[in-house]
Amino acid sequence: MGFCYGSCVTQPPRYPLLFNPKARSQRAQRAASFIMERATRFALYATNSPEEARDLAAKFAAEGEPVVVAAGGDGTLNAVLQGLAGSVTALGVIPAGTMNVFARELGIPYGNLDKAFEVIEQGFIREIDLFAVNGSPFVQMAGLGFDASVIEETTWESKKMLGPLAYLLAAVKVLGEKPPLMEIVTSDGRREEGVAVLAGNGTLYGGQLPLFRMADNQDEMLDILVFKESGYRFVLDSLTNLARGGVDLSHSVIHLQAADFTVRCDREFPFQVDGELLGRDREAHFRPMERRLRVLAPEYPMVSRFGEAMKALWGWTRKMQGVE
Repeated sequence: MGFCYGSCVTQPPRYPLLFNPKARSQRAQRAASFIMERATRFALYATNSPEEARDLAAKFAAEGEPVVVAAGGDGTLNAVLQGLAGSVTALGVIPAGTMNVFARELGIPYGNLDKAFEVIEQGFIREIDLFAVNGSPFVQMAGLGFDASVIEETTWESKKMLGPLAYLLAAVKVLGEKPPLMEIVTSDGRREEGVAVLAGNGTLYGGQLPLFRMADNQDEMLDILVFKESGYRFVLDSLTNLARGGVDLSHSVIHLQAADFTVRCDREFPFQVDGELLGRDREAHFRPMERRLRVLAPEYPMVSRFGEAMKALWGWTRKMQGVE
């Protein structure tokens, strides 16, 4: 133990911060400048791959670091949380991606990095449910079939040249293909069939879309959307009913809640977690993880009020339609 004589200055903590130095978007460049201006508050680690980010985060957790900060988008966050999964180390978020879905979900200021850093400094920890599909942890959502196929078809070069339009072009291609037929079986025996599946831990999908309107990332359940229609009918039904108050208002979309379920198919299908493509398989097993993820988040996030408003709107819509 050290001793201090006279005037002592308590040094603030220096947070390990993991970031992708290859990110070249304007938001990523602003984040890089922000980080360098506060370099004395961070121990900086530039990672070359998601695997390296995962392994570094796991190393810090094993060494007992109380906080590890991820600076980037949802892909960077997913890599870091995979390393932190099962530990008591808290995740700090500097939102520097395009969508920042997880930051939006928790009410972390994604458009103001100073305020996002204030959230880390305030030290309030929120414990979030963590799930895994085929052993890979995710915190926001997972997709099987259509949306994973769009990610699979969208190359890095096309994203660089076309931006969000690259996803739209890939979606047009995928919509013209024959989809796989999937069977969803929950641990309590419920069965459904469909051509695409989305599983949400939080309410948001792809930015600001409240696709999983009844989801709660602290209720130990996933909200599952099973899509029955394919092709352009899939898009029409989804957009029409999202505008009405919920994508699952359509008869072509089934809503389930489960913590443990399996998706099977007679051929390989692609699947993604938190917007990152995992690969292809004929089966996907969803399971809750034993320990929740600890995240530095606002104590009173605005997103909670937004979620409650969406639920109230849903109830009002049902009442107006005469549905009990």
